[in-house]
Amino acid sequence: MNKLARSLIYWIVMLPLVIVILFPYAVMVSTALKPRDEIFVFDPTWIPQTIRLQNFVDMWTEIGFGQALVNSLLVSGTSVILCLLAAIPAGYAMARFRFHGQPAYRQFLLVTQMLSPIVLMLGIFRMMAALGFVDSPVALILAYGAFNMAFATWMLQSYFTTIPRELEEAAWIDGATGLQSLRMVFLPLALPAVAVTAILTFVNTWNEFVLAATLLRSQSSYTLTIKIYSLVGAAYKINWDHVMAATFLATVPVAIIFAWLQRHMVQGLSVGSVK
Repeated sequence: MNKLARSLIYWIVMLPLVIVILFPYAVMVSTALKPRDEIFVFDPTWIPQTIRLQNFVDMWTEIGFGQALVNSLLVSGTSVILCLLAAIPAGYAMARFRFHGQPAYRQFLLVTQMLSPIVLMLGIFRMMAALGFVDSPVALILAYGAFNMAFATWMLQSYFTTIPRELEEAAWIDGATGLQSLRMVFLPLALPAVAVTAILTFVNTWNEFVLAATLLRSQSSYTLTIKIYSLVGAAYKINWDHVMAATFLATVPVAIIFAWLQRHMVQGLSVGSVK
């Protein structure tokens, strides 16, 4: 069987899964581009008879989408950076050094991922209120960074263990300090793992709703998840064209990051595997 025939068989097998995955996105884009009076017609149409890009403009000005987008980018980007700044040295230490209770500590990191933020919501709110961070992006940045830190550390240390120690030892022989070997030798080799961890952490923070709904109070501080929810949960009439337009635009930053880091993402999918 030649390569073309095998590829055709693979595509035929995967086609149902592809259709299931893409179906919600097709509905989202179709609804976002339709005039409002065309959304609820029967029989429904997939391709809008009139493409109405004004839906995006009206939605943007109606809910203050731009400010919410800036807030989400600020919170998600800063929390990812904060998380990686702590997880990279922690993962490196777990991969390179041995200490008493290390297996138990690794299991502890894994168990913490089984806790939902909802379980700790009251304690988080009281702590942020005591610090004066309620209704501030700082509250979400700290909370998101803390909740994703264990996951990021676990991911990174699994990959770090696959990097040969001899490469660092060679740098030490050449006169590099421990920090220099980490920055110039180790981290470039670990870039795929750092990239995939950053992407997954960004997606987790970008889509988070419960903490944002609890810690944020004013319209000016809302993130995208709260703004989009306000179109559905706090309105007497749901304008589905605006809801789908906002949802579509909310997926664009994540898609851009995936496209930007996809090469490292593919390499990082083998995190923890034997090389």
